[in-house]
Amino acid sequence: MTSDPTTGGPLDDPDYRAGVVELLGLLSYGELSAVEQLNQDSQDAPDLSTKDSLLTMAAAEWSHFVKLRDRLIEMGEDPYEVMESFRSTFARFHNRTEPSDWLEGLLKAYVGDGLAADFYREIAAFLDADTRQLVLETMSQTGNSEFVVGQVREAIAADPRVGGRLALWGRRLMGEALSQAQMVVAERDVLTAVVVGAADRPGGFDLASIGRMFARITEAHTERMSRLGLDA
Repeated sequence: MTSDPTTGGPLDDPDYRAGVVELLGLLSYGELSAVEQLNQDSQDAPDLSTKDSLLTMAAAEWSHFVKLRDRLIEMGEDPYEVMESFRSTFARFHNRTEPSDWLEGLLKAYVGDGLAADFYREIAAFLDADTRQLVLETMSQTGNSEFVVGQVREAIAADPRVGGRLALWGRRLMGEALSQAQMVVAERDVLTAVVVGAADRPGGFDLASIGRMFARITEAHTERMSRLGLDA
């Protein structure tokens, strides 16, 4: 007889459970939002190979979404109700980061894929075993955006001025992503406590831990931009 991964252990703690529910809602909406964005981007793809790559990314994100959504259902939650509270967060980000051309849209997809992987990696260590396994499974399927590296480098080689413009765009994307993340931190104590591993520490979550997490994510973003030939 197998154990129920949605009950027992840390999930018996109502605060921890509430934080996990919010976390899964956040991740679920993020994946669903990515599917929508990638499908939209694919319509403007300059060739079939690029369209294929974007739709492959979208398919992977949809697979992530289904797993996260189904876990919420297993926990007895309405996944759409949980996700709904994050609609405004993602709407703000997308409204403030509307690409002006194809290359900016491509870079947005690349940055988004990388930030998602970094965030999953950061939070995995602080979760109960079953939730951690789910997060790691979804993280293991990221990385489908690597095709962007070659396309961006080719564009820069053809017109070096593109590099400066995309570098500025990359900074804007990262700045907006951090801004929205900080708003979530400020608004959702139970989620933040789980994310920084503070559920077992008296006195609430550790703000210094949050700062270090953002710093590590920023460093990883800088490395990815460097691979593109761009300054972060």
